[in-house]
Amino acid sequence: MSLSKVARLGRPTAVIAALMLAGALGAQTAPQGQTPTVPGLDLPANLQIFGKADPNVRKPTAIVNDSVITGTDVDQRLTMTLSLNNMTVPDAEKDALRLQVLRQLIDETLQIQEARANEIAVTQGEIDQSFDRIARSLKRTPAEMRDYLRSVGTSERSLKRQIEGELAWNRLLRRKVTPFVNVGDEEVAAIIARLEASKGTEEYHLKEIYLSATPEREGEVVANARKMIEQMRAGAPFEYFARNFSEASTRAVAGDLDWVRPDVLPTELQQAASRLDVGQIAGPVAIPGGFSIIYMVDKRQVLMADPRDARLSLRQITVKFPPGTTQAQATQRAAEFARVTQTINGCGGVAKVAADIGAEVVDNDAVLVRQLPPQLQEIVVKMQVGQATQPFGSPDEGVRSLVLCGRDDPKVANIPSSEAIQSRLEESRVNLRAQRMLRDLRRDAVVEYR
Repeated sequence: MSLSKVARLGRPTAVIAALMLAGALGAQTAPQGQTPTVPGLDLPANLQIFGKADPNVRKPTAIVNDSVITGTDVDQRLTMTLSLNNMTVPDAEKDALRLQVLRQLIDETLQIQEARANEIAVTQGEIDQSFDRIARSLKRTPAEMRDYLRSVGTSERSLKRQIEGELAWNRLLRRKVTPFVNVGDEEVAAIIARLEASKGTEEYHLKEIYLSATPEREGEVVANARKMIEQMRAGAPFEYFARNFSEASTRAVAGDLDWVRPDVLPTELQQAASRLDVGQIAGPVAIPGGFSIIYMVDKRQVLMADPRDARLSLRQITVKFPPGTTQAQATQRAAEFARVTQTINGCGGVAKVAADIGAEVVDNDAVLVRQLPPQLQEIVVKMQVGQATQPFGSPDEGVRSLVLCGRDDPKVANIPSSEAIQSRLEESRVNLRAQRMLRDLRRDAVVEYR
């Protein structure tokens, strides 16, 4: 699924000159018997690489079927995605991110070109409307959004180009793919029967990032995937990487696979997911054609009541720390706070305790357990009404505890409607065909790196 990189040497003598230079530069030899077998390719057993060029090195700009992607395009898109996701990355990692952004821009260009070849147009008015909606979702006016993008070193042109690519590709899929995807009543009935037979078994809510890799790019892709995972574990949002670097069609929904049963996953992903707890990441997992990173959003049992669907009435008690509080001081204050809150007997006693220690109190009567961070979910599902959680917080934000005032337990889950199952199947098949279409566009593309 890699891009077709075409090197135009122009004269046969260029190839001859390269081979002559190889003798002067030295040859790199793969160890005997270690050359992998690749279906469809006739690779020599004693493979030699002539010259010292690094096949993973890519230039910062490209011409895609005569459409130019400049270094400014790459830098502005990288800056935009980092800024809108409130992320910073070390300078040492920016080159790798630029290469990923460049590949994304190449795909985007191919998608726009294919849409135009099929006489699908996205008007400037439609792009502007989408731009305005994004601005409003970020609590900015369109003018404020333009000023913000310029202030961080990017431009509205970069965002509008991304909008155009997504609109064009979605319309192309609706014209050339969606009408030809059919799901029969028998298939839906079979799924309902399997759901009933699977009652009580586990299913996962997963998010994914898919990165394609040819044999020569495997090392580069794995290294990039590991860097992504390191940043996620340091606090970077999974959705940022899924939207900007995943090559699956789920990129449009931040990598969300929604609820899936383990047996519908590829064997490699099924094994990786089975070892995950809620909130954990696995990867890079080798699968046919590339590598995946998966994130366990949630787990549940098919058609069974899940305690994390319980609706809670909570009272939060918070003590804020003064500026300059050290970690040691915060730990000491938290220990005292824990001692006091564990004496609370029911929500009626919260107000007095809060007054005694100068704490703030906030109520919320409609919190689902699964809306809480995974660490708190595990604590709250085991609590009795009137109990308080252990303290949690930070030196900057203070320390707090949740007191459970009431719980409405969930009812047994129902089988999804036939319409919902049909829609999910259709979406899955459209996504699969979209991946194949993009793969074919990459293979047919003329891409020159400058």
